Amino acid sequence: MVSSAVALALFSLFFNGCNDAVFKKYAIKSRSRGLMIAGTGLVWTIWQCMYLELFNGGLSVDGLSIRYGLLAGFILVLANILLLESLTHLQISLGTTIYRLNTIGVVILSYVFLGEELGFIKLTAVGLGIASVLLLYDPSGRKTGKDLYFIFLILVIAASLLRASYGVVSKYAINHGASIVGMIPYTSVCWVVGGLGYAAMIEKRLRLTGKKVIYMLISGTLIFLTVTSLLLAISLSEASIIIPIANCSFIVALFFSILLKLETMNSVKLFAIIIAFCSIILLSRI
Repeated sequence: MVSSAVALALFSLFFNGCNDAVFKKYAIKSRSRGLMIAGTGLVWTIWQCMYLELFNGGLSVDGLSIRYGLLAGFILVLANILLLESLTHLQISLGTTIYRLNTIGVVILSYVFLGEELGFIKLTAVGLGIASVLLLYDPSGRKTGKDLYFIFLILVIAASLLRASYGVVSKYAINHGASIVGMIPYTSVCWVVGGLGYAAMIEKRLRLTGKKVIYMLISGTLIFLTVTSLLLAISLSEASIIIPIANCSFIVALFFSILLKLETMNSVKLFAIIIAFCSIILLSRI
């Protein structure tokens, strides 16, 4: 059981890392981010509904799953819009590492708002995570000015905190009787609504091209595979084992970005990635 769960978690890690690389590839050109999110959400929704119909008895219509699914969805769509926007100017090694270190956000939010203790392991994990970000932060040599580069750094930190909030909301919903599987289609629908809203009202760009459709099809399929393999893994083993593995997807994202010549590797980045990995492992022990 555990070996099967770990294998599924590794699949989730791989698919998620691939999708981050797709996001980066899409973001390097001037294209509507909102439209990408909306199309991705639509493809994801179609795959998810087909999967539920075949293997889970169809779409859940209980009020609790709908309510929390929509709330979690709008948090997640905002997080991914910010991630996509930030990847326009940040290297994938920095952007995706910060985003996947969202557990640090949970620790900080719990300390500030819930009065939870900060023990040695928590402080060490947070310290390693911050150190990895500082090592990867390098605005020199970029077309983006230092001030603008810093703004996009703040955006991806905000995206990471929103991703942490999504996890907290999902956990709260499950504890109060909502079905995580039942919530997911409503979460994916939020991508469609939120993405179209962002494209129409903020970007004012709704032009659809064949290349954008290809990006949407790939990304939507990858997200469906990421979520499905993660949930299957969690059903076979403990979340404390599975989620830290899946959160290391930034390593795969960096590998593909190097393969696609979107980024180069050096010793500093390698060290930063290693300590970010150590931070996630320590956070999984909390």
